[in-house]
Amino acid sequence: MKTYRSYLHIFLVTGLLGFGACKTSINTPAPSRGTADFTRYIAVGNSLTAGYADGGLYREGQLNSYPSIIAAQMQKVGGGTFTQPLFSTDQANGSGYLKLTALTNGVPTTEMQPATGKRGEATVPGFGTVTLYTKYKGDINNYGVPLIKLQQITFGQLGNLNGYFERMLPTDFPTNVNSTYLDFVTAKPYTFFTDWLGNNDALLYAITGGADPNLRLTDKAQFSQLYNLSITQLTKSGQKGAVATIPDVVAVPYFNTVTVGAILAGVQKVNPAAKALYVNALNSDGSHSARIATAADLIILSFPTSMMGQPVAAAGNLPYGLTPLTPIEDKYVLDQGEVAMTQDYVNAYNATIKSVASSKGLAIFDAYAFLNDVKAHGLVVDGVNLSSAFISGGIFSLDGIHLTPRGYAVVANEFIKAINKQYNASIPLANVSSYRGVKFP
Repeated sequence: MKTYRSYLHIFLVTGLLGFGACKTSINTPAPSRGTADFTRYIAVGNSLTAGYADGGLYREGQLNSYPSIIAAQMQKVGGGTFTQPLFSTDQANGSGYLKLTALTNGVPTTEMQPATGKRGEATVPGFGTVTLYTKYKGDINNYGVPLIKLQQITFGQLGNLNGYFERMLPTDFPTNVNSTYLDFVTAKPYTFFTDWLGNNDALLYAITGGADPNLRLTDKAQFSQLYNLSITQLTKSGQKGAVATIPDVVAVPYFNTVTVGAILAGVQKVNPAAKALYVNALNSDGSHSARIATAADLIILSFPTSMMGQPVAAAGNLPYGLTPLTPIEDKYVLDQGEVAMTQDYVNAYNATIKSVASSKGLAIFDAYAFLNDVKAHGLVVDGVNLSSAFISGGIFSLDGIHLTPRGYAVVANEFIKAINKQYNASIPLANVSSYRGVKFP
């Protein structure tokens, strides 16, 4: 059970009804596919594409994935059936997910719901434990695979390391078929695609505080080479599509809800003598040293704030996080140098995405610019006030990274706008207000 601090915002929308002799008409273009063909639409990507939410992949999240919302709107202009690798209704919890169980004085409490779609675990030498999920049998249009990096799309044994991908493959673990993700998603004919790969090439490094040596930022040149390869293969038969840039991974609630100032203020209420907050900082030689934290250091959402100020026996009972000898562990902090490096890599990745997509005449949804604008200014859609605030903002789910059904509907509409513009189409937008934000107890 975890508790997180949140600040609920209330937005009042007032409508004015005017009466007069004049009538205003709004010309809405007739639904049209323009120059695109949506007969068989496929979605390529990671957890965001799969509909991952609230810290897990579960049926409700899958049903409200942005590709499924896009596909429903495409069907109004001749789009075909869109099939997802759903968990069954009796295994609807999938990999398990966070549920908001209480909201007391503005502080939410969450509990992890049990994984009902898990079929076992397997040990991979040199890698660790892989969770296996109930196999999916049937057609697939949504190829979103949680945890996949662009770096891995040509790795033939990915199914032995990623249980989410393994459940889609026709063979069971260990997968003897040398099946790469890129070959798998392009094996059957399709007419249109969306691609939102690349986020995990930066995100997985960031959410571990840059402390896991196995989760490094993907080399910029390698990212460029693989992105070129993937788009070339996705368009090899003249298919059209839309891509998205990588969001500013350090701008999500996961890194902006628990702040240095809030932690220190809370500790000082309990222990007035506490005057500083120390964090581990990475030195140029790769070692770590403690220094006083600044607002440029980002504390991750899952940081156990209850540890702050607790005596550390191995350090003579000095208070955790409040002395140079008992700093906050590196895995809980993305320090200012790591923040700058992450943003530099994301900017390079996005330059590649835009360049490659433009060269192929693809539609581009600039998720980086859009979500940063939402963070700075908020958003009003269908009379609903939205922001990037944790829980109250309505866009981000309880894990602080992935989206709510409402957030996925917003993203779906941004993809649709980009598609309409690039291909002279007029796919109707989804009604964002019909999708939920965070589900309150």
